[in-house]
Amino acid sequence: MPKISSKGQQMPESPIRKLVPYAEGAKKRGTKVYHLNIGQPDIKTPEVALQAVKNFDIKVLEYSHSAGFESYRSKLSNYYKSHDLPVNTEDIIITTGGSEALLFALGTTLDQGDEVIIPEPFYANYNGFATASGVTVVPVISGIETGFALPPIEAFEKLITPKTKAILICNPGNPTGYLYSKEEMEKLAEIVKKHDLFLIADEVYREFAYDGLKHYSVLNIPGLEQHAIMIDSVSKRYSMCGARIGCVVSKNKEFMATAMKFAQARLSPPTYAQVASEAALDTPQSYFDEVITEYKERRDILIAEMSKIDGVTIATPKGAFYCIAKLPVKNADDFAQWLLEDFDYNGETVMVAPAAGFYSTPGVGLDEVRIAYVLKKEDLVKSVQILNEALKVYNSK
Repeated sequence: MPKISSKGQQMPESPIRKLVPYAEGAKKRGTKVYHLNIGQPDIKTPEVALQAVKNFDIKVLEYSHSAGFESYRSKLSNYYKSHDLPVNTEDIIITTGGSEALLFALGTTLDQGDEVIIPEPFYANYNGFATASGVTVVPVISGIETGFALPPIEAFEKLITPKTKAILICNPGNPTGYLYSKEEMEKLAEIVKKHDLFLIADEVYREFAYDGLKHYSVLNIPGLEQHAIMIDSVSKRYSMCGARIGCVVSKNKEFMATAMKFAQARLSPPTYAQVASEAALDTPQSYFDEVITEYKERRDILIAEMSKIDGVTIATPKGAFYCIAKLPVKNADDFAQWLLEDFDYNGETVMVAPAAGFYSTPGVGLDEVRIAYVLKKEDLVKSVQILNEALKVYNSK
């Protein structure tokens, strides 16, 4: 029998999606499942984006430019400038989701066997993207006791080797919801300039900042133009996860020229999705104001309800729509599977994402889960009630 590649065997399973068969089994048994496991917003996609696709009259569904529609990139440039980001049309390559933007960034900045430092816990697919790119993830651990704040600079510097080529952050963070301050971003800038590294910032949740806090972009930092790479996406901003449109942005011309070769190799991003994404830029500010208000209320309810459960520790997120909770269990993977296979409360259960998959350090995060507060408030309250009852039963086994 032909042998599967080592790279394929090493590709990690998604901690977010690996429990799907158990959820499907629960539903087939008639159990209602509340999905706290995945960042799929229930917020309505802007009507202007949906109408643009419906009204798009073409005779041939042809390739776009490999960098994406120029009209879209130009409009996107204006959007960034309205947010005080100095981005020109030529600084943008449209990608098939933020995922492809990350693959382009890793492929352009790191060779096989090179190292990228990432504060963990981090978006689980970073492990997969690194494996696909032949890159080694070097984690620097942030902890729930500090709300997952940036680890000390010394923690980064002692990990830097001749193979280190980049630092990758998610800001605001998935899975923690942590929002890096201006001071923290400037500390990272000092490190990458001192050691001549790239700073790749996944900023797909930039609109989601709470409590009056402001998002500070990697592109806001003066003097970092040759080091800074920004990853973006329409998925969460406009509740358009299925569009699969993102972009990679940088002022570094050599980086962009090289990333363009990756873009040419996959030909072009999808046409209809670009039409929707370009139109989405006309979404009124009132849409975002309402969304932010809604998510803040959801966050506050979730944190308040989870804090009532004995033995639970939870960090209050400052952005995005995720949080990490430490549960009074030894193995969150086992607990999450048990929730779907063997438990229901009045015919209902919940699905969570075990957090160990958001770390690359073995044995860390085993008692943690990521919760996405993307459900309406009454469903969040009910979900936490189910979790509370489930923990009582699970821990009495």
